[in-house]
Amino acid sequence: MDVYLLDWLSLLLRWAHVITAIAWIGASFHFVGLDNSLTVPEDPADRDKGIGGERWAVHGGGFYHQQKYPVSPERLPERLHWSMWESYATWLTGFGLFTVLYLFNAGTFLIDKSLFDWSPAAAIGGALGFLVAFWVVYDGICRAFGQRRHGDMLVGVLVFLFIVFASWLACALFAGRAAYLLVGAMLATTMSGNVFFVIIPGQRKVVASLREGTPVDPLHGRRGKQRSLHNTFFTLPVLIAMLSNHFGFLHSAPNNWLWLVLLMLAGALIRLSFVLRHKALASGRPVPWRYAAMGMLMLTGVIAAMAPSPKTTATAVATQPAAPTLAEVQAVVSQRCAMCHNEGLANKGVRLDTPELTARQAQQIYQQAVVLKAMPLNNATQITEAERDLLRRWFETRAR
Repeated sequence: MDVYLLDWLSLLLRWAHVITAIAWIGASFHFVGLDNSLTVPEDPADRDKGIGGERWAVHGGGFYHQQKYPVSPERLPERLHWSMWESYATWLTGFGLFTVLYLFNAGTFLIDKSLFDWSPAAAIGGALGFLVAFWVVYDGICRAFGQRRHGDMLVGVLVFLFIVFASWLACALFAGRAAYLLVGAMLATTMSGNVFFVIIPGQRKVVASLREGTPVDPLHGRRGKQRSLHNTFFTLPVLIAMLSNHFGFLHSAPNNWLWLVLLMLAGALIRLSFVLRHKALASGRPVPWRYAAMGMLMLTGVIAAMAPSPKTTATAVATQPAAPTLAEVQAVVSQRCAMCHNEGLANKGVRLDTPELTARQAQQIYQQAVVLKAMPLNNATQITEAERDLLRRWFETRAR
């Protein structure tokens, strides 16, 4: 496909993916918040009708009275709102974007031969297998242990350990950026799998039983509730995995799998505080911010642990080499960057095949190769830290 059209397809898919993800996560947050904010109805008539909880809200200049029936009203309305297409559209646009960016360019985006040398076809199969295998194992854990005594805690521990293993394996097999995205994608696929295979089919069976007047199997409600809760705890880990793959200092760092796991765990802890906040406010108890505090401490610890070693100013000044020349910079750029940024192949519209063009792109080179360390992609051309430092000194001396 023409590179220009491929870029447009990538942009439009990314746009659609973000829009649908906002809708899905917003709906998830809304219903979890609503469910945890319900109080016993004040009106005895509402209680007599079987209403188990209510919430009054004000928004946009109007007042809303939201009510929940633990089982069903006496007469089930024909028109029901189903929350599912936000999930399906998010997964479809996300998979489309993953296909365009990674699967069509597996040799460039998925593979880091210094980690694991395999063919593009094998890498594609491995990436797709990750999505399927995680769902199968996760679903098996939930079905085998979810309804046992202390099932929620047991499932949570087992799923967390499996996420740790999957994160390590992804970072051992795939290029760092792709591994981070793949971990986010496997969790997002599991979230949509929960909706498609468990929550919506269970709800349809419950509705069908109510309309037919037959007994309702309570397992559908318990299982749907459990999977819905898992989904809300997956949201922040998925988002940080998807966002952090744009930052080379993270996905290219030693033990990159560990930093990803800690970031995702911090997100889950922060989300836990906000879930419990709704219950606390509804019952007049203090908000348990301790879990969010633990998550923030974990983030602070990751930042501190990954910080580069400081150098004293005196030592830095004494050992600072002379300012690099444009010729020295061009020698590095020609070897490490120009094969993807030249007259015949100008990725992202950037050319670096002459000294004049390199000087014109100084800001971009500094941002991508020095600050973010995102380029060269997957460090396919094996740029060294000394060469990155040369580019840094060249840019900084030019800016003075």
